[in-house]
Amino acid sequence: MNDKRHIEQRKAIGRMAGGFTLIEMLTVIAIIGIIAAFSVPVLKNFGKNDVSVSASRQLLDDVGRARQLAMSDRTTVYMVFLPTNFWAVTGPSDPDGSPWTTPNSYLTSAQQLAASNLLDKQLTSYTYMAYGALGDQPGQHQWHFLAPWQSLPDGVYIPMYKFYNANVPYNFSDPAATPGYPNPPYQFSINALSVTNSFPFPTEDSPAAYNFGITLPYLAFNYLGQLSDYSGQMLTSLNEDQDFIGGGIDIPLVQGSILPDLDPSTRALRVGSPQINEMPPGNGTNISFTVVHIDPLTGRATLEHHKVQ
Repeated sequence: MNDKRHIEQRKAIGRMAGGFTLIEMLTVIAIIGIIAAFSVPVLKNFGKNDVSVSASRQLLDDVGRARQLAMSDRTTVYMVFLPTNFWAVTGPSDPDGSPWTTPNSYLTSAQQLAASNLLDKQLTSYTYMAYGALGDQPGQHQWHFLAPWQSLPDGVYIPMYKFYNANVPYNFSDPAATPGYPNPPYQFSINALSVTNSFPFPTEDSPAAYNFGITLPYLAFNYLGQLSDYSGQMLTSLNEDQDFIGGGIDIPLVQGSILPDLDPSTRALRVGSPQINEMPPGNGTNISFTVVHIDPLTGRATLEHHKVQ
């Protein structure tokens, strides 16, 4: 009886030691291949997308902060962006024609230093401003910076066409009147930001930007947290251009770098045009692009991915 039991045990051990059949092995290999095919592109782009995700999250949070400041302070808050070439050589109030980066300009040495510190932050930085704040004397309101200049993470910037888009605007009140309707010659149907020369620059105690012949791009939130025009009225097609895709405002994000003008020998910063490097080339203009979309009615920001048509 014991011999019979031992024989059965040896047979069971033999079957276990036999391993997998060929069909089972091929099935497992095929499953592993399928998983690898899906995983490799994700791993390949992981590092590249990480900075985009970080920049998107920062911009979403900071747009939300501007909205929250407007509601908590019961005022219009302006999110002001830093364009390129903001160092106008001369301005209407600069009779000797000297640039503001010289001692003859209207900026103090401290203000000139603040402006120079922004040279490497073109197309990547923004701050918050409001006209009037708690503590101002009645009838004597002035501009206030509500935060220092903020910068997007290295490797991401806001593309030039959001600052200087000369394409034909979309006519929201009469779409058929838009040149080229229904497909107007419009770069991704994204308008440039509104601009004004009334903000002080580069610090809150600096003269207004019009003294230097420059304008600063901005978006604004009124006390209800809605997207607004300069006067605080809710943003509509009647008082301000909106972006074609979904109305409101879209802020695109592009992977790459902005390199300030450097002296080739000393590598010191100069007041020249920056070098814009989109890496990889075309990632903000081909196939698809990423935008932070702001709804005009609620002022809330969401992340969207738009495909080029």
